[in-house]
Amino acid sequence: MHSSTDSGSTAPGLDLDRPVPLRRLVYLPEADEVTIGSPENDTYAVFPADGAALVRMLAEGLTPREAAENHRAAHGESVDIADLVETLVDLDLVRPGGDDAAAGPAAPVRWQRLGRLVFSPPALVGYALVVALAVAEMIRVPELVPRVDNLFFSSSYTLVVLMLFVGQVPLLALHEAFHALAGRRLGLRSRLSIGRRLVYLVLETSLDGLVGVARRKRYLPIMAGMLADALVIAVLTLVADATRDADGVVASLCLAMAYATALRLAWQGFFYLRTDIYVLLSTVLGCVDLHAAATDVLRNAVRRVTGKPPLDLSAHHPVDRRVARWYAWLMLVGYVFTLTMFAGVVVPTAYRMLHDMWLRLTGQASLGGRLDSLALMLLSLGQTAAVVVLAARERRATRSA
Repeated sequence: MHSSTDSGSTAPGLDLDRPVPLRRLVYLPEADEVTIGSPENDTYAVFPADGAALVRMLAEGLTPREAAENHRAAHGESVDIADLVETLVDLDLVRPGGDDAAAGPAAPVRWQRLGRLVFSPPALVGYALVVALAVAEMIRVPELVPRVDNLFFSSSYTLVVLMLFVGQVPLLALHEAFHALAGRRLGLRSRLSIGRRLVYLVLETSLDGLVGVARRKRYLPIMAGMLADALVIAVLTLVADATRDADGVVASLCLAMAYATALRLAWQGFFYLRTDIYVLLSTVLGCVDLHAAATDVLRNAVRRVTGKPPLDLSAHHPVDRRVARWYAWLMLVGYVFTLTMFAGVVVPTAYRMLHDMWLRLTGQASLGGRLDSLALMLLSLGQTAAVVVLAARERRATRSA
């Protein structure tokens, strides 16, 4: 898309003397680049400033030849306008059906009013007060602080696992709903899908149109999920505090779910994954693909030790290369944090469950205890199978691409 060759090299089927029927486009200038995309199909790409100027000319109705001539007159150099138009076609920014197809009004975004209500200033103040009250109660009653023992609210490990994986689904949905509503209040569409992070199944909300709004407006949609998690922990803690003097069942269940939610919130500190915190840092710093650049920086550190030639970092965006020098070490902190969580949470929990399962299956446990252990094994195998299926699907998609 940078200036090069001339405007006479045309692709088959391209008429340089007819306007290009572009979709309704939005433009977001940042530094010396411009993000251009269409909210009609949520397709966005980063263009250099001169390429963006050409796209604006085409969107205003100039023919490709006229746009190329205007560029030559303004900059004194020719441009491969046919290549630019082909790029716009590949990005699906050219409207199918020819230049007679009318753009029409944009379809309204559902739940936009609800999003504005959920994230109105009074609502945000209310969320802050609830979280502050929960923190104060944790300080006053240390038993309310999330801890690993809270997971074992029942002697039935199957019930515990169901709470962790099935009972958390509505809370995961709330996390993603906050992302979606924070985006929809800005008029952005969203898509919900099931994904995988290492061995974890996750729900993911896609807000592709977020790159087309001002950077300061992106922060709340990015942080909305963590806000939801903090609010869930606070509400569950306050409910547990209010019910702990009763039979204790409700309080124990609330504390267990609060701890599981706290684990998901702590998971945001796994900096080597594309978590919400990673997206927030990338947005604040103006990065394009910080994860890839930081990964290559770490690989080069290993290559220097092993005597292998370093990887070429010039393919990465200049901002990514600059930030990756220190973010790569933050990724290492994420690995250390993961190992700490594994040693402090996963290992003790798994040991307790496996030890008790072994005693139940080999000892004089009741039939109910043995069935509970078998059900737990089946649930664990089911989750592992789901992760394997998703990993295989991702690998097939990568190979096809």
